[in-house]
Amino acid sequence: MVFPASSWGDENAWKSRNRAGLQLRDGRAAVKPFRYAADPLCLSACGAYAVNRLWLKSWIGGAFLRGHFNDLLLIPAALPLVLWLHARLGWRQGDEMPGAPEIALHTGIWAVACEWIGPRFIHHSVGDVADVFCYAAGAIAAGLWWNRSQLGRRRPPA
Repeated sequence: MVFPASSWGDENAWKSRNRAGLQLRDGRAAVKPFRYAADPLCLSACGAYAVNRLWLKSWIGGAFLRGHFNDLLLIPAALPLVLWLHARLGWRQGDEMPGAPEIALHTGIWAVACEWIGPRFIHHSVGDVADVFCYAAGAIAAGLWWNRSQLGRRRPPA
């Protein structure tokens, strides 16, 4: 079965469908492009942030909702927007899902910026190592979600 030309690739790149999914002519598996701000995880995280900020933490309260819930949402909510900007500026090639190195780099940058540099210049801000753990936990969860199709694949024995 031959697939029609796509708007982002070579019209002859699609070859056939088999049990493993779509295959490109060079044998690499085709993956869905990353949808950036339209990514379901990004939309869910932004929605959860807004609900917590506007309603949950004031009505339900609790230390976790006031101090750390939104920190869990940093990577899932903000990284797709930053990667979209990187793609538009030409700093990111392709529209693949964010990989572990990309997620880790941005998590580290935000952790340093928000928990070490920020408190030195913004006097009402306080650095908190628990926030860094929340950034990391959100990053790990987001990375697993974004790359779930690759995690289930069996690798051929070496």
